[in-house]
Amino acid sequence: MIPDCLSTLPRGNGPGRPCGTARPVRYDPPLRRHLTGGSVSALQRCYNVEDFRRRARRKLPAPLFHYIDGGADDERTLRANTSAFDQYPLVPRILRDVTHTDLRTRVLGCDVALPLLLAPTGMSRFFHYQGELAVARAAATFGTLYSLSTVSTTTIEDVARATSGPKLFQLYVLRDPGINDELIDRCKAAGFNALCLTVDTVVQGNRERDLRTGMTVPPALTAQSFASFCARPQWCYRFLTSPRLQMANVAHRIAEGSTQVSSLASYINGQFDRALNWAAAERIRARWQGPFAIKGVLCAEDARRAADIGATAVIVSNHGGRQLDGVPAPIEVIAEIADAVGGRLEIILDGGVRRGTHVLRALARGATACMMGRPYLYGLAAGGQAGVERVLELLRAEIERGMILSGRPRIADIDASLIRGGGAG
Repeated sequence: MIPDCLSTLPRGNGPGRPCGTARPVRYDPPLRRHLTGGSVSALQRCYNVEDFRRRARRKLPAPLFHYIDGGADDERTLRANTSAFDQYPLVPRILRDVTHTDLRTRVLGCDVALPLLLAPTGMSRFFHYQGELAVARAAATFGTLYSLSTVSTTTIEDVARATSGPKLFQLYVLRDPGINDELIDRCKAAGFNALCLTVDTVVQGNRERDLRTGMTVPPALTAQSFASFCARPQWCYRFLTSPRLQMANVAHRIAEGSTQVSSLASYINGQFDRALNWAAAERIRARWQGPFAIKGVLCAEDARRAADIGATAVIVSNHGGRQLDGVPAPIEVIAEIADAVGGRLEIILDGGVRRGTHVLRALARGATACMMGRPYLYGLAAGGQAGVERVLELLRAEIERGMILSGRPRIADIDASLIRGGGAG
């Protein structure tokens, strides 16, 4: 028998409709087939994000796994991003009709099938040869928004051709004259729906795991990494037989003959613009002229400034604990940010989401939607597009189950009363 919370999952197959339509097409989760006696694959034996984390660790050489998994300095912020959700216990309401659930919402001008978006992550083909295309297609299958990084290993145009689902481009402001405008214009031409400006990486955080494991870009055999690469022959085979890895959107800006990833990595690290300011953000928004988010906001005053320059949304994020260690978890500050902007902005929480109930807590504290990065990268490393889809399937089921069990069957029903101590602060 299918559990009640899964019997309500919609039938029908296919990706979400293009952004702006009335509602995304719903899907038939493989989880239903599994629970009713279908074949059980290795991916179907993963039942939560932590299972995928363990499987990714078995699939990847140690430097690459820890590149995904690690954070800055002592990793206190990395750990707190998830543990901080426990500060907000759920308060269910009883004897409510939860026959029909509705997870749909609207964010950054896009109708999405669930309030969980896929955050931008760089260099996805390091973790699986399908890379960004696999992630974008999985997002479209589940009717949610995919975010492409400036430092992706697949071009803006290739991602646009691969899927008609809603897409966001994440922009790093670089000092190279003209490249920022070029990237914005390419996104417009390719039909991307939204632009996100990341503002918390004017210098890279101190990621000590990468130093200890010998992580390099591109991955290379070093004294620290030799044994771990030898222990993952399948990954090595794919790496050696796949097309050369590049930071595809900026490779052409490097002098001829210097298009290796290592040269591009040095180029990017040297191009982060430390002079980035509010005036620059406003110029970028004006050039884009579409839904626009600022990613890396952690205080109410900055959120108000974002509203003042015409941003559509702020992404409350500490870059997954990979930049400045010791800052608050997004779930801890999102309520005060929501109070400060008073509905002038959409608010997206990015950081620490590992369970569907984490998404519900974020919505209760004022978020419009959440983003996740590491969970889908674990899925990508574990099984390519199918792995990402399985992660989305599990989290979607957890969100819906949590809504049913808490007596809030629609996203519109979720407010501060869902959590104890649900007010601001």
